[in-house]
Amino acid sequence: MLTRADHELLLHLLELPTAGPLEGEGEPRLWDAQRAYADAARRLGFEVLHHAAADPAELTDDQVPLAVRRAVADDPGFLAAQPSLVLACGPELPQADTVMFNVHLDTVAGLEPVGFDGERFTGRGAIDAKGPAVALLAGVRAALETVPGLASGTRVLVQAVSGEEGGAMGVFGTRPLIRRGWYGRLNLFCEPTGMRLLPRSTAAMTACVRVDGDDAIDDRPAAGHNATVLLGHLAQRLAARLPEHAGRGQVCVAGLHTGHLHNRVYGTGRLLLNCSYPDAAAGQALADRLEQEVADGINEFTEAYRTHRDLARTAADAAAITRVEWHKRGLPALAPVADPWAEDLLAQGGGPARWPADEPAFTCDAIWAAGLPGAYTAVLGPGDLGRNHAHAAGEYADLTDLEAFAGAVSGILVRFAARHHVATGGTRQ
Repeated sequence: MLTRADHELLLHLLELPTAGPLEGEGEPRLWDAQRAYADAARRLGFEVLHHAAADPAELTDDQVPLAVRRAVADDPGFLAAQPSLVLACGPELPQADTVMFNVHLDTVAGLEPVGFDGERFTGRGAIDAKGPAVALLAGVRAALETVPGLASGTRVLVQAVSGEEGGAMGVFGTRPLIRRGWYGRLNLFCEPTGMRLLPRSTAAMTACVRVDGDDAIDDRPAAGHNATVLLGHLAQRLAARLPEHAGRGQVCVAGLHTGHLHNRVYGTGRLLLNCSYPDAAAGQALADRLEQEVADGINEFTEAYRTHRDLARTAADAAAITRVEWHKRGLPALAPVADPWAEDLLAQGGGPARWPADEPAFTCDAIWAAGLPGAYTAVLGPGDLGRNHAHAAGEYADLTDLEAFAGAVSGILVRFAARHHVATGGTRQ
């Protein structure tokens, strides 16, 4: 189903570095990648509705991660290098007659060898998500060939976005596009799900536990505040206690930094935690619990080390020099919505299996489709984030998986195009 031209497009996209500044890779070539993608889509009948970077004025609210707000304020070129693309096939039609696919062309950092051996594509973005992006176009092409008049009564939108990776959470990629109304009755976000339909997406929040105290020379360790020991204590406590309060979410006790040298006591430091949650109430409860665990951990540290020869000052001042700073918080989560019509359409004709209800979801840009009126949203794509080494060395996508996804896209579009036609005159309902 994927042609030689599709193979060449994917290899070209894989050759282009598109990791954004938040990944520490410098300026990405997203404009080039999206132009190449748009050129391929035009050959199928798509037109470009939008190709631009987000407006800084859209990125000042509390949902925008702190790292993004800082980058926008500090670097005028930050957003300019990270545009997003919206493509449309078919006439302008109501939302009820529109299908939207979202795929991201930015990647995590780390260049990987690019290649194709006839069966497997390798390179950064092969599975997350340049491979699915190319397979998506192949699926649309197959649907148009199967139903030549499909585009006359069905509008297909494709969002090819930046800002999915790097902790940006889609705030300058997908969020502005959704807010402008570029979505449909059915919205599919192309992420590796093992070809299982996932009708939910967790959101994530990032907490930074900060210690801002005084340094000391190694010959007088008692004279300063030992942020390393204090944050180490809190890290252990949070790792042991917080996950049991995460419910259907996850807790990642992540980076801890105080310093690199051996001959001083570091009085300042940062401990990062990333926590996912399935809905707003669970997120708020987990945030409250995190802050309480930090407070209880500080009290525990103070009691344990108040008479310690080297840590007494740290213990005495721990509450005063430690605080929780939220770098990311308040994002929506996509909860499953009962929609028998959409669920039946997606299941027809041996459609994709559903993601097991007891298996944790993951976070992606689908969160921005939460609560859209008259819309059904799910995540669907080839491969597996872990098995295919997304975000790691050796990322790959098998041609068979990409072709299976293209086939699923084609089947969904063909069924969607026929959805409202009934035996009595083809009346739309």
